[in-house]
Amino acid sequence: MVRMLLVGYIMGIRSERRLCDEVHLNLAYRWFCKMDLTDPIPDHSTFSKNRHGRFRDSDMLRHVFETVVAQCIEAGLASGQRYVADASIIAADANRQNSTPKADWNPGAINPNDAPRAVREYLDTLDDAAFGAASTVTPKFISHSDPASQWTGARGGPAYFAYSTNYLIEPDNAVIMDVEATRSVQQAEVGAVKIMIDRVQKT
Repeated sequence: MVRMLLVGYIMGIRSERRLCDEVHLNLAYRWFCKMDLTDPIPDHSTFSKNRHGRFRDSDMLRHVFETVVAQCIEAGLASGQRYVADASIIAADANRQNSTPKADWNPGAINPNDAPRAVREYLDTLDDAAFGAASTVTPKFISHSDPASQWTGARGGPAYFAYSTNYLIEPDNAVIMDVEATRSVQQAEVGAVKIMIDRVQKT
C-alpha cells in the first residue's frame, strides 16, 4: 500500500479510487508495487480505514519521508544547509453552513467526552503554536466538523475553511526537506518553519 501511495504522490493522483483503477490497469504501476497480473488491487476504502485507524498514531509515513530526505543528502542532492519556505493553502472538508460565528463560540463549554474526534483533537491543540495558540484572534466562523481549520479569504475570492501546508525546500535541486501543516495564519507558518528546521537538523 505504501508503494501505491508513492505512485499517487509522484503521478499527482489525488483520488484513492482513481489510484486503485490506475494501478489495476497500468503494468508499470503494478511492477513498481510488486504485484503480479493476477494479484487483486486493495479497495480504495482500505486507505482511509488504515489512515484513520491502524496507522493514525503511527509515525510510519514520517519515517519513510525522513529516510528519503537522508538519502537525498547522502547522494548530494541536498546539502541541508540552505532552505526556503513556502506555504500552500489546502481547503478543509468543512462548509460555512455547519459553523458557528465567533461571538457564539465557547470551547470551554464543550465536553470532550461527547465531542466528535475532530473537535477532541482541536481541543488538544489549543496550546499548540501551529494551531490554537498561533493567534489570539478568533476567526469569523468556527467549523463544527473541523474546528482546527481556519476561515480564510487569503486567495482573494470567497472565504472558506482551510489549512496551510508548509514546505521547507532545499533550493539547489528543489528537494522538499520537510512538511508541516498549520492553520492558515502567518504566525503559525513562522512557527512551522522553526519546527521543520529543527527536525531536519536531527535527520
